[in-house]
Amino acid sequence: MAEHRRVCVTGTDRGVGLALTESLLHAGCTVFAGGISRENPEMDRLKEAFPQTLHAFYLDVGSDESVREAGALIRSRTDALDVLINNAALLGDTSVPIEGELDFDEMLRVYDVSALGAIRMSNALIGPLMNGGKLIVNISSEAGSITQSYREAWFGYCMAKSALNMGSTIIHNRIRRDGGRVLLFHPGWVKTYMSGTWNDAGTYTPQEAAENILRRIDEYGSEIREQPIYIEADTGRELPW
Repeated sequence: MAEHRRVCVTGTDRGVGLALTESLLHAGCTVFAGGISRENPEMDRLKEAFPQTLHAFYLDVGSDESVREAGALIRSRTDALDVLINNAALLGDTSVPIEGELDFDEMLRVYDVSALGAIRMSNALIGPLMNGGKLIVNISSEAGSITQSYREAWFGYCMAKSALNMGSTIIHNRIRRDGGRVLLFHPGWVKTYMSGTWNDAGTYTPQEAAENILRRIDEYGSEIREQPIYIEADTGRELPW
């Protein structure tokens, strides 16, 4: 990622979002980092190291009010953003099949954060984005692919990521005429806290996943196509919808 870019990242409390924030800061970017943790020692460490280029703030992408406040904060500090990286997501329950006791309230929360969160953020920041780099990056998942669906549970997460893919195409359709574009990434199988506790079973550390994503942004970020570019961040392979 080129230095001096202004980038907003969501879901920066830990994992890929935190790793993206740190990598971007080391690359010389100004980062607006939104997360739901009021106290975060890792973010405090980065604030101390990068006091001029890190702007960290509370952000719940599932809340209209929180997103409006974040948008106002960012617009008060810059009139142009180069990239918005919508990373915030919830996993929810992945074990209950259709015969089980499904928690529909939880599914709605997963959808609200993992699908609508990116739309809220894009809506709040479309002005500075179109004044700047005109690039929206949405972290999706192969779990949202309809043509390659194989799971027998994961209702909330899979359906939310499918909805995110559709929302991304609608935004892309609107902004591409003015040079805007949307990139969608499946980050690969990442070691994560998304289930609430640390899961070490993934292929990539959050730092490795973040570097893969940033590499692909550099490779594909300037391309404008009819549809958003939807790729696997580790391999660069284009994915089916």
